[in-house]
Order: sequence, then C-alpha cells, then structure tokens
Amino acid sequence: MIMIALKKNASGVSAMLKSSTVCRDLFFFILAISLPAMLSAAVIEQLVAVVDGEPYTLTNLKVYAKTKGNREFPSGDLNRINDADRDLLEQFITDKLLETEIREAGIKVADAEVDEYIGQIKTRNRLSDDDLKTALGREGQTLAGYRASVKSELEKNEMINRQVRAKVNISNEDAERYYKLNMKNYRSGERARLRHILLPVPEKAAEEEVRAIADRAGALSGRIKAGEDFAKLAVEFSQGAGHADGGDIGWVQRGTLVKEIEDLAFDKLSVGQVSEPFRSSMGIHILKLEAREPGSVLPFSTVAPKIKEELYARALDERFGKWLKSDLRKKHHVDVKLPGVVFKAEEVNTGTADALARAPRSNKSADRSWYSYFNPLSYVTKETEIDEEDTKSPLYGKKIVSVFGVPLFTTESTDDVPDVLSSPPPEKPAEKQSGGALSSILDSLNPFSSKKP
Repeated sequence: MIMIALKKNASGVSAMLKSSTVCRDLFFFILAISLPAMLSAAVIEQLVAVVDGEPYTLTNLKVYAKTKGNREFPSGDLNRINDADRDLLEQFITDKLLETEIREAGIKVADAEVDEYIGQIKTRNRLSDDDLKTALGREGQTLAGYRASVKSELEKNEMINRQVRAKVNISNEDAERYYKLNMKNYRSGERARLRHILLPVPEKAAEEEVRAIADRAGALSGRIKAGEDFAKLAVEFSQGAGHADGGDIGWVQRGTLVKEIEDLAFDKLSVGQVSEPFRSSMGIHILKLEAREPGSVLPFSTVAPKIKEELYARALDERFGKWLKSDLRKKHHVDVKLPGVVFKAEEVNTGTADALARAPRSNKSADRSWYSYFNPLSYVTKETEIDEEDTKSPLYGKKIVSVFGVPLFTTESTDDVPDVLSSPPPEKPAEKQSGGALSSILDSLNPFSSKKP
C-alpha cells in the first residue's frame, strides 16, 4: 500500500512539474506575441504634455493636427520633430489654456449669436441653407460641427477682447507725437495729368498687322510733331480711355499705371512733351504729359484717423503677444514631455506710444505670419476650390476658406491695382461679386481688426 502511495505521489509531482513547464512556456509565448503590440501602444499613447495636471497624449495631438490643420503629426522617434511640429504643439497647448480661461471667466456664446454670425456668412456669399450644407459637406463637415466650431472661436474672440482690446487706448496726443516723428510717411502721392492715344494690338495679331498698326502710330506722331492738335487726333483715332475727351485721363497717382507709361509720365517726359510711339500690353501708345505735381506732406487733421488706427493695431499686436507669451503662461503650469520643447512664460515688455512711434513701420506680411501663429482665430487656413459647373449656382466660382478648421466662403480675388489706361472690364455677375478675399475674412475674425463680419 505504501509503495502504491509513493508511486502515486511521484506521478503527481511529475505531472505538476510538467504542468508548470507548460505554463511557463505558454507565458513566454504570449509575451513574445504581445510585446510588439504593447510597445506600439506605448508609442501611440506617449505622454506629450501635462497642462494644469491634465495629461495629453500623442493621440490627442494627432487628432488636433488633423482637425485643425488637416495634417499628420509624426509618430515614433519624437526627438526629430521639426519646427512646424513644435509650433503645432505650442498651438495645441495654447488652445488648452484658452479653453481653461474661457471656463473660468464664464464666457458663453448664445446660440442666437452663432445664428447671427452664420447668417452674415450666408448673406455675404449669397448662400441658402442647402448651399451651406453642400459646401460644408465638401469639407467633410456637418452643420452641427460647423456651429460648434464657430461657437468655440467666438468665445475665444470674446476672451481676447477682454484681455487685450479693452486694455489698449491711443489718444490724440499719442497720434500727434507719432505724426511729428514720421511725417515723411504721410505725403500725398506724386501725380501726373496725361493724354494718350491708344491703337490696340490684338493678342494674336500677325506680324504684318502689328507692323501696319505701328505705321499708323508713326504717322500720327509725325502729324503731332508738325503742329496738329493732340486732343483732336485723339478724338479721331484713339481707342483707349478718355478718347472722347481728347485722350484726357485726368490726374493719376504714381503706382497706378502700367510700367511703360509710368516710367514716361514720372521719370522721362517734361511737362508739355509728347512721347514717341511705344508698345505696352494693350497696344501702341502716344503719350502727352500735361502737368505733374510732386507729393506734399498731408496735414495732421487729414491723417489722424489713419495714424490712430495704425498705432492701435500695433499696440494691440504687442499687448496680445505679451498676454499669450507671458501673462497667460504665468497663470498655468505646463510640463512638456518632448525633448527640446519648452513652454514657459517669457518676459515681454509692452512699449509706450512714443516707443511705437520711433520703431520702424511694421511689415504687413511679417505681422500676418506672426499673429497668425499666436491668434487662435487665424493660425490655420486652407483654400479649396468648389467644383461646381452650373454657372447659375451660388457656389459657382467660389472657394471655401477654412480658418481654424471652420469653413468660410470667399469669391475669387481681383487685381489690387487697376489699369486706368485700359478699357473698363465688363461687369461681373452679381453672384461673383459678393464675399471678399482671404485677408478680409481673416481680418473679420482677427481680434486686432476693427472690421466685423
């Protein structure tokens, strides 16, 4: 009996040992299979920042990058992220701080305000409710999502108004001091009074046709040199602007003319002198300089509103930078977990109006790039052509401009400088005159701008 019992115990111990070995082998097998996935999950959920005790992961940042900028944020080795990626991370953190500030300030935008804003967008761009939904759908947005985005950004705008706009004031005395230090910047433009004769040259004219037109211009030039009246010849032969008034186009400012004409009018001709025939993109001209006036310093009363507007914009710019880079960051604790990325309060001093007056005049494009980064209402923009073939559709010829992920609408922009010596262009259909350029939409959303949508 004892032997049987010993045999049974030995058999049980052997079975236990075998079972233990199997379990151990199974554990290592499962670990070998799961380890890559576990490591991958660790990378995907990598902690990138802690904002006021709230952790944010790489996944949070990737979603933000896709939603706000329609771009991908890198994975894997985040030691090698570039400047654009660092900028995006800083924007992400700034957004979180703004959301906290909005909650603490109790700022809430009513649905009626969102309705009014969207209504203005629809009116400006002649869009019906269905047109708006169609355009949003092409951007991958729903109307509900669009409303939520508009509401969020209007709340940020109100926050910025309280912290920035309400704390900036430019007095008349500030403007006058600025004027005295920068009078050279406030001059009336040099202008000239011109007559011209234009013989148009068709875009695809044959060489013989061009030569014939040039010969006619040469003959007219000879008649003018022989003493015939320029104005009478212009009435009879010119096909350009002002031909019914003897070719008189009135006073024109430097900078508003095509180059060939501007060079003659302001740099080469003397008053009363007539040019030789010359070619431009419009055809062959003969130009007469009737009079020319140099620019003069404009009185303060004339330019005071413009100066106050310029100083106000620059002071807002400066104050906004200080609030975002210094004041806002001092109130919150941010710990960035990526190497080489630091998010902390910086010392930013705001200058006086006198200091602004002495500072170089700002470059518009540089300013746009600076506050488009900091300004939560304009740092992400994207233009998308609307594929609409029906010329009667309100969407025909328009573009969708997404600002901070919120689709807005604009039509094609027009030339900045009109050609005063060319024939007036045909009027565009009303549907394509509404809206504005991208910059006007950004200005309407920019807390520095006095323009409202």
